[in-house]
Amino acid sequence: MQDNTNDNKTWKFTISPKSNLVELNLKEVWNYRDLLVLFIKRDIVTIYKQTILGPLWYLIQPLFTAVIFTIIFNNVAEIDTDGIPPFLYNLAGITIWNYFKDCLLATSDTFKSNQHIFGKVYFPRLILPLSVVLSNLIKFCIQLVVFVAFYIYYVSNGVEILPNKLIVFFPILVLTMGFFSLGLGMIISSMVTKYRDLVFLLQFGVQLLMYLSLVAYPLSLIQAKLPTLSWIVEFNPMAHIIETSRFMLLNSGEISLNWIIYTVIVTIITFLVGLVIFNRTEKRFIDTI
Repeated sequence: MQDNTNDNKTWKFTISPKSNLVELNLKEVWNYRDLLVLFIKRDIVTIYKQTILGPLWYLIQPLFTAVIFTIIFNNVAEIDTDGIPPFLYNLAGITIWNYFKDCLLATSDTFKSNQHIFGKVYFPRLILPLSVVLSNLIKFCIQLVVFVAFYIYYVSNGVEILPNKLIVFFPILVLTMGFFSLGLGMIISSMVTKYRDLVFLLQFGVQLLMYLSLVAYPLSLIQAKLPTLSWIVEFNPMAHIIETSRFMLLNSGEISLNWIIYTVIVTIITFLVGLVIFNRTEKRFIDTI
């Protein structure tokens, strides 16, 4: 007689090899949502653990950077900010840039910094870079509140600043930036498992990319001063994200629908390519890390 007891069992979890390259596993990520929350808390708490000022660094870093940018780019280099107070203009660009930079640097170190966890227990590996993006989103919201406080200060002192009506789409722009940094970070993280030199190259590359991302100057300036080289900035998706953000928040500058569409397409491609490479790397990275 055939024993059918095994056929009647209902398994709570089933671990099986992945069959698709592009596999989000959103249901599995949702099942591990408690772990995702724990990783988000870990990222927020440990980043400034055992520091004197603690979470105040969330506020100090963008403010000091905005002051330095104002002195160098606006007072010394005399870059025009189209009637917007230079400090507020720079603070807007720095706040947006910091979210992208922090997400990129942290997600690009996913495999190397968490190898001790990956080698001991199973969970959807996508949770770790996703937790980085979400924890940095909280930090971004804190810095955005600081920006709004200075915004109100300047308005109360008679400066005529009004956000553009397209500001309702600002959350979509932040979401686009988050996916772009996540995709790019997963690509770099997968490459770091074989090529450790990329860690040092990334630090230099991020600094260089900041100056090509319109953090301290408008796109019109680079088009006027260096028309033959402006294409380098124009094909940088982060340049259009920051330029569009300032247009929404400060109603400064101009935006192009074509370049926004280009940015969204590049973001989608980058995320999908990053997911493919990440899924392939997680199967064998423990042997090469």
